[in-house]
Amino acid sequence: MKIRTRYAPSPTGRMHVGNLRSALYEFLIAKHEEGDFMLRIEDTDQERFVEGATEIIYRTLEQVGITHDEGPDKDGGYGPYVQSERMKTGIYMKYAKELVEKKEAYYCFCDKERLASLKTEVVEGKAITVYDKHCLSLSKEEIQANLEAGKPFVIRQNNPTEGTTTFHDELYGDITVENKELDDMILIKSDGYPTYNFANVVDDHTMHITHVVRGNEYLSSSPKYTRLYEAFGWEPPRYVHLPLVTDENHKKLAKRGGSTSFEDLMEQGFLAEAVVNFIALLGWSPEENREIFSLEELIKAFDYHRISKSPAVYDVVKLRWMNGEYIKAMDFDRFYDMAQPYLEKALEAGPAQDAVPFGESARKKIAAMVKTRIEVFTDIPEMVDFFRELPEYDVAMYTHKKMKTDAASSLQVLQDVLPLLEAWEDYSNDGLYGMLSKYVEEKGYKNGYVMWPIRTAVSGKQMTPAGATEILEVLGKEESLRRIRKGIELLSV
Repeated sequence: MKIRTRYAPSPTGRMHVGNLRSALYEFLIAKHEEGDFMLRIEDTDQERFVEGATEIIYRTLEQVGITHDEGPDKDGGYGPYVQSERMKTGIYMKYAKELVEKKEAYYCFCDKERLASLKTEVVEGKAITVYDKHCLSLSKEEIQANLEAGKPFVIRQNNPTEGTTTFHDELYGDITVENKELDDMILIKSDGYPTYNFANVVDDHTMHITHVVRGNEYLSSSPKYTRLYEAFGWEPPRYVHLPLVTDENHKKLAKRGGSTSFEDLMEQGFLAEAVVNFIALLGWSPEENREIFSLEELIKAFDYHRISKSPAVYDVVKLRWMNGEYIKAMDFDRFYDMAQPYLEKALEAGPAQDAVPFGESARKKIAAMVKTRIEVFTDIPEMVDFFRELPEYDVAMYTHKKMKTDAASSLQVLQDVLPLLEAWEDYSNDGLYGMLSKYVEEKGYKNGYVMWPIRTAVSGKQMTPAGATEILEVLGKEESLRRIRKGIELLSV
């Protein structure tokens, strides 16, 4: 049987990394076996629908390279692929009424007041109302009278209260639950829309989905799905319930934390391919001992049986490291194109009189300096802003134990090299380095003894992406001399 998987997001906002992981795993499972991957939009929860969220889903999948074989824009013969459009065909009500005929479901006319009076149970910290099957005993005549009178209703699943239900998960094995724990969940809501759970079952079956991948928070709902499949006489798909994604404190990763959606990560300067690589390893371990994978390599390597049952930690430090590795390996031209907005932000001429303008040649040199030193693109501005304008700095920076420098020695070095730099015309890195190395040799100094004071004077920073002569080359003669003189002035006070 050809594997068919589906990603079925609800258009409720930005795509959380947990949702993206589900999409990625569904895609990898299908493509590893040369199967089909489908996109289905589940928009039956109208209260949570967010305008523009469907476009975010398409854009995100395109950015990460997850291509669907079927979907709203690619009819594979199982459409419509949007649940609100499917609802117009009457498919959900048709199947709900089939269950009513089989006594596997029933009409419920209870109003809000009666439902509010029912007892509640606390399940995983949430108060859940347990329905008491009150409307199950209604006669056909009572049901018909209520329907003809236009009385609002829902259709509920009729779950048994005795015995057990067993379902199989590819990772967790067989799981058995007591039927008395199964509430009669609503299948069709009072607005005529199907519930998420019911629409899922109907759509997965009618679209011939073979594997369903979702978070293990749905394990508790799976017995109800199993009961529906059994009621219809349908073969259930294979279930793969993914481990929880937690933060560094081992708490469930929040969707509203402001930093865990794909778009958040893009805004923070991460690369789409690095994010995909990182998310693939959130709960899955490859057979070989490696961590860097392209999407094509993931397709070849992905065996869903190697998905862990243990929670996966969303380690931002590891994500930053991985992103840095991708940046280092990037083609320079692509890197420069992506770095441009961040360089622009850091180097654009400000109101200061002494702000330095930079052409493309200088910007490319600065980009080359930072390429192997950053982990995310948003690291760039703070790392290079000193090029545009010398910041105010503390002369204590001139003191460096390892370089054996202090304020007095630094002042002497700067006073010595100033006339040399004034007379020197070749402001290339090689030319400057050769000239200053000759001075170092003549004086019998260590290299750092001279380069540290110069670098401090021209950058005003403890950490820079390049050495003294590389910075001098980018700044050019006039600006370099101005900063050296400023350093002498500060050290002479």
